[in-house]
Amino acid sequence: MAALADPARAAGGPASAAVPLLDVRNLHVHYGKIHALRGVSLRLCRDQIVTLIGANGAGKSTTLRAISGILAMSDGDVVLEGESLKELPAHRFVAKSIVQVPEGRRIFGRLTVAENLRLGAFLSKDKRWIGDMEARALDMIPALKERLTQVAGTLSGGEQQMLAIARGLMANPRVLLLDEPSMGLAPLLVQRIFETVVAIRKHGVPVLLVEQNAFLR
Repeated sequence: MAALADPARAAGGPASAAVPLLDVRNLHVHYGKIHALRGVSLRLCRDQIVTLIGANGAGKSTTLRAISGILAMSDGDVVLEGESLKELPAHRFVAKSIVQVPEGRRIFGRLTVAENLRLGAFLSKDKRWIGDMEARALDMIPALKERLTQVAGTLSGGEQQMLAIARGLMANPRVLLLDEPSMGLAPLLVQRIFETVVAIRKHGVPVLLVEQNAFLR
């Protein structure tokens, strides 16, 4: 498993010298007696995309699940803006705005696009705030603007992936974790997904991305 920084920030620019927004330190995870992760460390700065590259079974998804609190750490720490999160339960990671978009999309196929989006803002009951988050998500992913009343299960594969990402953005993440968003998509759609990821970064949301292959453009 290898970590690749966004080329725009990998050459020693201002972000590379900054204090990281997310600092994963010597992370270890066990599945019973199986030592799945051994000493994974990475940093994610603001205005940056970092990609974990590796084959199936390399521990990429396990790394994301540990960072988002879904899996317990055996050792190590996840530090967000200087605050250690290792003692927090999983639901508190979401409250800290570490948001994971899982592989396989996992949208609610019988609900509309708009209903799926609002589920991403489940921590808030402020209708105005939710409306602001929806407008922001659609600004980053404008392809969904004309699909709001459409049943999500009738969307194309690429549109469903964009919806899954937009639903994650509804939680107003400080860090967005994307687990293999290109899975099962045709090359043209993969290109659109990665253009969306770049647009999200440009809107000030740093992204930690897991993929099996490196896409060079």
